[in-house]
Amino acid sequence: MALQAAALVPSAFSIPKEGKSGKDSSFFGVSFADHLKADLSCSSLSSKRERSFRNGAVRAETIAATPSVTRAAPAGKKTLRKGSVVITGASSGLGLATAKALAESGKWHVIMACRDFLKAERAAKSAGMAKENYTIMHLDLASLDSVRQFVDNFRRSERPLDVLVCNAAVYLPTAKEPTFTAEGFELSVGTNHLGHFLLSRLLLDDLNKSDYPSKRLIIVGSITGNTNTLAGNVPPKANLGDLRGLAGGLNGLNSSSMIDGGDFDGAKAYKDSKVCNMLTMQEFHRRYHEETGITFASLYPGCIATTGLFREHIPLFRMLFPPFQKFITKGYVSEDEAGKRLAQVVSDPSLTKSGVYWSWNKDSASFENQLSQEASDAGKAMKVWEVSEKLLGLA
Repeated sequence: MALQAAALVPSAFSIPKEGKSGKDSSFFGVSFADHLKADLSCSSLSSKRERSFRNGAVRAETIAATPSVTRAAPAGKKTLRKGSVVITGASSGLGLATAKALAESGKWHVIMACRDFLKAERAAKSAGMAKENYTIMHLDLASLDSVRQFVDNFRRSERPLDVLVCNAAVYLPTAKEPTFTAEGFELSVGTNHLGHFLLSRLLLDDLNKSDYPSKRLIIVGSITGNTNTLAGNVPPKANLGDLRGLAGGLNGLNSSSMIDGGDFDGAKAYKDSKVCNMLTMQEFHRRYHEETGITFASLYPGCIATTGLFREHIPLFRMLFPPFQKFITKGYVSEDEAGKRLAQVVSDPSLTKSGVYWSWNKDSASFENQLSQEASDAGKAMKVWEVSEKLLGLA
């Protein structure tokens, strides 16, 4: 679901001048020093479908798409087995395109972790994915009970975990009032950040046990959370402030529903959640890479202007945004191309460097991109981690 691209293009594409952040400033996600290498990108926003929350734990369901399970080989033994990758939000958009690219390679078994079970099955069939190359499991990131149930069901399947891709996201650009997760967190941050944070923490041991040549944890980032880019400076800009709203629980009752403690803004809530995603990746790298050898990475795959992500946006935006990206910024990327890029970060032997935020230039060549000052703030990354742990009962 999460294809990280759009900065709202408000007021008939009136875009403010780019600001500076940190030592360098960049144009559409590429530092000015490197802008000749990179394509003009766009901002992306994640879509959302209306949710109906129920009391109690959400029980996870699984479709076994293969007759047998490939277990990890004993420590020290080499294996030629398929890799096993979990992708959240794999029923549409970037997630589905990535699942398809990996499944078609014949080298991966994809666990499609999705909220809408039947939609995921229809999507996999429509994409032409062979049944033996995927399994569908229920996961609602807006319910911490569902996250825990997913982890329990995944372990019961006895599959190895070689790569975890945190891709799913909620985006509510026109919402006037906040909505909330099952536990009472503002929906965008509760799903995009806290749901993935819990999932990643719970599955870290499983990932560490993998005997696969390169085990990875990938959190999809966004250009909209990077204020050192033109797109990242389109209002409302991402800003976590002192995290007072996050520390208060984002419940809109005894604290603000926004991370920085300000008034609710659906577009900003999404952007703030993506800053948290990119900070979380870096903190995972700092805490665990040297000890585990796991590669932790984030990425911005490009602007997928025609994706269903924008179904919650106003009709005029949905009509004008694709041609704007195709013919004016020329930052448009198809879902298939974006999926291949994320699949690269999953499996390419040349992309094993940890702690990196990957982007692609106009020739579709990957490069290490520069994060904004806030999105690369080590002190803030540690604080986001610690506050999130307390909210989720992990501290």
